[in-house]
Amino acid sequence: YKDHEIVFVDLPGIYSLTGHSLDELVARSYIINEQPDVIVDVLDASNIERHLYLATQLMELELPLVLAFNMIDVAQQQGIVFDIKHLSRLLEAEIIPTVGNKGKGKTELLDAIIKTAESGKKERRHKIGYGDEIEEELAKLEKGIVQNEAELAGKYMPRWLAIKLLEQDSEIVGKMRSREVLDAAALSVKHLKGIFAEDAEIVIADHRYGFISGACQETIKTTVESRHSRSDMIDAIVTNRVLGLPIFLILMYVVFFLTFKIGSYPMGWLEALFNWTGAQISGLWPSGSDNLIRSLLVDGIIGGVGGVIVFLPNILLLFGAIALLEGTGYMARAAFIMDRIMHKIGLHGKSFIPMLIGFGCSVPAIMATRILENRRNRLTTIMIIPLMSCGARLTIYGLLIPAFFSQEWRGLVLWLIYLIGIILAIIAAKVLRLTLFRGETEPFVMELPPYRMPTLTAITVHTWQRGWLYLKKAGTIILGISVILWFAASFPKPDQELLKGLSPQAAEQKRLEYSVVGRVGLAIEPAIRPLGFDWKIGTALIGATAAKEVFVSQLGIVYAAGASEEGSVHSLREKLRENYSPLTGFCVILFCLIYAPCAATVAITRHETNSWGWAIFQFFGLTALAYVLTLIVYQAGSRLTG
Repeated sequence: YKDHEIVFVDLPGIYSLTGHSLDELVARSYIINEQPDVIVDVLDASNIERHLYLATQLMELELPLVLAFNMIDVAQQQGIVFDIKHLSRLLEAEIIPTVGNKGKGKTELLDAIIKTAESGKKERRHKIGYGDEIEEELAKLEKGIVQNEAELAGKYMPRWLAIKLLEQDSEIVGKMRSREVLDAAALSVKHLKGIFAEDAEIVIADHRYGFISGACQETIKTTVESRHSRSDMIDAIVTNRVLGLPIFLILMYVVFFLTFKIGSYPMGWLEALFNWTGAQISGLWPSGSDNLIRSLLVDGIIGGVGGVIVFLPNILLLFGAIALLEGTGYMARAAFIMDRIMHKIGLHGKSFIPMLIGFGCSVPAIMATRILENRRNRLTTIMIIPLMSCGARLTIYGLLIPAFFSQEWRGLVLWLIYLIGIILAIIAAKVLRLTLFRGETEPFVMELPPYRMPTLTAITVHTWQRGWLYLKKAGTIILGISVILWFAASFPKPDQELLKGLSPQAAEQKRLEYSVVGRVGLAIEPAIRPLGFDWKIGTALIGATAAKEVFVSQLGIVYAAGASEEGSVHSLREKLRENYSPLTGFCVILFCLIYAPCAATVAITRHETNSWGWAIFQFFGLTALAYVLTLIVYQAGSRLTG
């Protein structure tokens, strides 16, 4: 055909390469051992989701692939409409509609075979992801296979071998000679079984079907797959164009409401514990003692670190709820819902995945942008990730929202803050895509795995991992910064002459203003006064550029240094309520949501963009945005409230 000799090898008709039947073993053995120039996968277009499962396994082998959508006429009669061009880009394979019994599409298929053969092997950009837990085990096994099974690694794809080991494929297990690799595979299988309460093979299959479902959702108007009928019925509601977004917003509101409502009880217990601990330590010195060691222990360490740790229940509840939604498969739907909005701003729903991770921490979220192949999309997403309220900011919200808003309003205010962050991120992304990062968006398959009930073990592991990182940060970074800030709030000491004739409270205020913290705060106060902030809030904002949780510990130290009794979160809220209006409180929350990211985020932005320029642009750009918006809200609010 066109001066090419094409030799066809007709393999047994199969639905997968799992190797459970003789036909599957024969087909797989030929494909792997003979390495054909092109694989032509003939699919039933009228039952496409079931038949694409084999295609996903062929894609994992990274061999040149052509997909023949046979019986296309039957599919059309059933009302199925394909966006062939878009689906071809997503699957990175030529797709040719055919009608076998009428010979339609034969010439196009031959042309596609020649074109694909001449192009040769290409590394796939869109790989099927199997979730963090499985990907972590795959990485371990791949490394072991490359090191200990060099012959097999040269013959087969190491990642494919690792997948087969997790699926406990008897043929591949039999080929392994390294006891180290086999033992590692057994441990991985056992570990994943404990996490998912199902064999890894089932979970991997679910992710493949999720990949297929996502591709079909984007490129096929109607599709039927009996295996996913339950998931499809649910998706008909939760991903509905009209109902999808309201359902997502309502679920998020419920999560934030419960985070405050339920979290208030254990939070109170922790607060009482730290108050008791502070009182016991203070009791080691005479009443009214101004001993520096007592002040460091009670005001600096317990007041600073304890003021952050008391919010651990809120952190665990929020991350637990997110882990539950992720485990059920709903969060993938949330990303799919946002995909429609993201397309309108020049991004893909894939960008929403790092943004979702940003609700936990901006650092891993920015690292997660590596899944974005297009550099413009990646830079845009990195720039807006800090607008997602991370777990560290939740400590600020946990302090300020109860201080200025009654119980019934707290969940709504927290929900509103998270929503404002998302809206600002969307607007900022649109502006960036129209200016600095103009260009087309790359195609991407948004995976929609079947709904499943996550195990308690999986939820607990995910929640504790994030909670432990929070505790570790409080016990190391926050502890160190709290001690430094205590010194800055305590020194230098003013001459006694300056304190003569002042009341005890006025004297404490004078000491604080004379300290390093006071001097810095007073220096920047003229710039932040139009926002409704004073120098005390200003110093806390500066401290929070190191780590957002420091805002809470810094305010605790400042107010403890200016008070005669030991502080606590409750008493700190009382002092904030006495000194500031609810409008100012809301403006502080708004500013903290938007302004400069923490030092770790700046560092990872520089690393991932390979440029200090983008890191500095993000730092000062967000700060400028925070200043302008907070200024507008405060000035407008002041005029409205008189």
